Amino acid sequence: MNIQLMKLFDAVIGRIVASVFPAPLQITPPCTVTSLLLIRPGGIGDAVLLAPAINSLKKTFPSARVSILAEKRNAGIFCLIPGVDNLLCYDSPGELFQALLGSYDVVIDTEQWHRLSAVVARMVSAPVKIGFCSNERRRMFTHTVPYSHDDYETLSFVRLLKPLGIEGAKMNGGVPFLFVPHAATDTVAGLLEPIQGDRFVTIFPGASIRERRWGAERFRRVAEILAGFGIKTVVVGGKVDRRQGKVIAGNGVGLDLTGVLTLPETAAVIQKSALLLSGDSGVLHIATGLGIPTVSLFGSGRAKKWAPKGDDHLVINKNLPCSPCTTYGSTPSCSTGVQCMRDIDVDDVVNAVTMLLTTVGTMPFRCCNSELIKTGGMSNSTPAV
Repeated sequence: MNIQLMKLFDAVIGRIVASVFPAPLQITPPCTVTSLLLIRPGGIGDAVLLAPAINSLKKTFPSARVSILAEKRNAGIFCLIPGVDNLLCYDSPGELFQALLGSYDVVIDTEQWHRLSAVVARMVSAPVKIGFCSNERRRMFTHTVPYSHDDYETLSFVRLLKPLGIEGAKMNGGVPFLFVPHAATDTVAGLLEPIQGDRFVTIFPGASIRERRWGAERFRRVAEILAGFGIKTVVVGGKVDRRQGKVIAGNGVGLDLTGVLTLPETAAVIQKSALLLSGDSGVLHIATGLGIPTVSLFGSGRAKKWAPKGDDHLVINKNLPCSPCTTYGSTPSCSTGVQCMRDIDVDDVVNAVTMLLTTVGTMPFRCCNSELIKTGGMSNSTPAV
């Protein structure tokens, strides 16, 4: 699916359809729910952070059948959420048609801004339709919920459950809410044999847009320094990240698994690691969902909304006056050469990684006397809260 084309189509056609489609009749939500459809188009990160809301739904309505209408690019995440009973893809015409023909007690559109998913929610047979009231899409629902850029996204999703009487659901920091299938764990065990069972740091260098990329050469330098400390690294990513993987892990510096893993297998690698180092990405949230510590690099993205929370997560963010600049998933072209990412140097990242490894008790002893790390490298960094 061409994402930019879909956004343009949504902005033009979606706005028109959402404006003229008749609003649904208001109805009181039922006390008992036996079937739900959750619509979650978009990327990996949104899908991961929806998991606590799905878990809350299952806890409140344990016998309810939960169906997900996702996209092919994020569908793999729902294999990591035990509460999902049925998975359909938004961008597969046959599966979309299947969702439209289904009948549910409740449909929840978890999309934050775009309108087409709201139109789909309106077309689905369900007396209760819930969604964010961020634009014309509000007309497609029986119950609307406010959306704020100042709230952590998981809390925004949990807030969608309020019309069903589910309030106060919160994440327990550090407690996993994703679960890796045994098949993925078994596959990864073989792929990790070259590091002989040692603890390691996973690096994900990818990003969906240029403004979130730190650069393979910088990640390579971090991997070299960590290797000098006796800390092994494993690089993960999709086929588009293969060049970066070769640069970062080349000549034995690390283990390159880019382009060879499924999404569940990527989660299995992260689960076995001591820490994930990543930019602002969906893979970052997989680590959060597995209870794995993270060091993340933020610039254009909204750290307040998307950065992991808790003592086991460090966020490096230079907090330039022009950042964050991303709004509802759209990032304008940068006129300063993505200074917010360029200003994060290798010492900032190495300091954060070694600091966190020491805190969580997985730091090799001989690292403590190294002189390779400059002092003060984290002075402009922002720890997650």
